[in-house]
Amino acid sequence: MSLNTVTVKEKWGLADCIEGCARHGIPAISPWRDVLQAMGVQAAARQIRDAGLAVSGLCRGGMFPAADAAGRAAAIEDNLRAIEEAHAIGAACLVMVCGGLPPGSKDLPGAREMVRDGLAAIMPAARAAGVTIALEPLHPMTCADRSVLSTLGQALDLCDAFGEGMGVALDVYHVWWDPQLQAQIARAGSRIAAFHVCDWKVPTLDTVFDRGIPGEGCIDIPAIRRLVEAQGYDTFAEVEILSKHWWQQDPDQVLALLKERHASAV
Repeated sequence: MSLNTVTVKEKWGLADCIEGCARHGIPAISPWRDVLQAMGVQAAARQIRDAGLAVSGLCRGGMFPAADAAGRAAAIEDNLRAIEEAHAIGAACLVMVCGGLPPGSKDLPGAREMVRDGLAAIMPAARAAGVTIALEPLHPMTCADRSVLSTLGQALDLCDAFGEGMGVALDVYHVWWDPQLQAQIARAGSRIAAFHVCDWKVPTLDTVFDRGIPGEGCIDIPAIRRLVEAQGYDTFAEVEILSKHWWQQDPDQVLALLKERHASAV
């Protein structure tokens, strides 16, 4: 199990998350960049290393589409900084949430081209740093504002185009519905760089901030995990819960419950 820090974002900063993982025997962590920057990259790298934790990923890069050239250039610069941060903390990958339509735009093909151009601009730096760029397809409900990359198949098309140094981050919340999921996981093979787990509640009260803990919803997480592991993925199942409800709970109790559910529902 790995803890994505967004799971307890309202109560704990990164130092608390590192200490909490060590206290609960959780062997890995995946910070978001806001808490990493708040703590300081070098201080965080040192504390993570001293705690003996692996870093399953860094969240997130991406957000390439913009209304003008200056905005697109700024996004590329931010992603280059994210690559440096991922390298500094020894992250297994930099997770990419690629971005939605620019404000006021209806040009979906154009936004997808901006994503492709942005990736082309950063891949040389990622390869030089040894940082895997992990494209995370997001549920189509987020296409307008968060990601024009909606399916695992789309992500793998980009992996095919760019080759070395690019993989996919497979989040069950975003891909469980896909009728092509089994075939696309087989296609992904060794390019699965991260595996994120949470659950889809029925009913879902907020499509972004009402994720369930594993076992709380309708996703057959163990079945998807078996598909992923059949491709040789043998590292962390990263728990990433964006939930207004769980953010208000005692983080120590949340981590204890997640460890229990990791054993029974993941």
